[in-house]
Amino acid sequence: MDSDSPEPVPSTPPAVRGLRTWVIAATLMVGLFAGLAAGLRIAEVTRKADPIRVRVVDSQVNRIAGRLITPEPSPRSISAFEGYGTWIDVFDYSPLYGDPVPTVVAADVAEMASFGVRTLYMQAARLDSKSPQGLVDPWLLAEFLMAAHREGIRVVAWYLPKWSADDSDLQRVIKLNEFEVLGNRFDGVALDIEWTRGADVATRNKRLVALSKASREAVGTDPLAAIVLPPVLIEVVNTDFWPDFPWTEIASSYDVWMPMSYWSFRSDRSGYGDGYAYNEESTRRLRDDLGDPNAIVHGIGGIGGVDGVNDNPKPEEPLTKLAELDAFVKSLVDTGSVGGSIYDWATLEPEARERLARLFGEGPGSELATVS
Repeated sequence: MDSDSPEPVPSTPPAVRGLRTWVIAATLMVGLFAGLAAGLRIAEVTRKADPIRVRVVDSQVNRIAGRLITPEPSPRSISAFEGYGTWIDVFDYSPLYGDPVPTVVAADVAEMASFGVRTLYMQAARLDSKSPQGLVDPWLLAEFLMAAHREGIRVVAWYLPKWSADDSDLQRVIKLNEFEVLGNRFDGVALDIEWTRGADVATRNKRLVALSKASREAVGTDPLAAIVLPPVLIEVVNTDFWPDFPWTEIASSYDVWMPMSYWSFRSDRSGYGDGYAYNEESTRRLRDDLGDPNAIVHGIGGIGGVDGVNDNPKPEEPLTKLAELDAFVKSLVDTGSVGGSIYDWATLEPEARERLARLFGEGPGSELATVS
């Protein structure tokens, strides 16, 4: 039964109530001391209609005269989008959307750090029935966020707007911007602008422009990024995919532009399947479309990366080859991009992770220490 009204609670004899209260209190105290002794967190989630706030009591937090003292959040800047990044989506880390045993867990952040990842781009909000409050899972978000910051990795939260007629999209942007755990906040917010269903082009464009302006106002001077379809896709490959994209109307709303140059979907015959041409041309077209030759760009390549040995002959999505990663990073250098990343972490084989660490100048034997 799905209802907003709580189910009736049967009456309980006073003696049983007293015993149960004592047992619950004792259990909580045992759990509290065990958790603190092990250095684990004790969490209290304060749920409000808007926004959801998560407060996590961690062994790192100081107590003064019995009062919890949390650190002040660090200032945000567009530096969060510089350098080498990687991506995860809800199907990687959330049991609500993927497998009961996730392919990526918070402990994997340490491995990301070992390969030189500077920023984790994490899908943290959804517009569907599995995330009715907007945020995917505050407990998981808190775990990833704190684990990443301990490793010195920045976390940018991203969200896929579906151009709702109400303010559902905007509310999710606001919640991501305001999410905080013991002084830890997302280091930036990015809108994944690619949803083409449920509204005609004119309506979609109108709502995109409105959401962009409202999001800019909501985050103030904090960094806001636009994850966009690569211009080559919508201007050359398939002009019917999103015609009349409102580049100039949204130009002033975003600090960073992130074209999704997934060349593994392009054929060699097209001239865009090599890891270089698709992103290089899309970046040039993007700046022309915006009317800003100095627009800040962080290119996204992919999908994934395989070494050509015992690879899945029928992957769910076409994956990139190792040599193409070199060409992609060169495209970032040649276009003066501030950073780059491959979508996504789960589909990068170990050899690809090592190759990217060297290409971005983050690992031993670095080949190309170039991108910020």
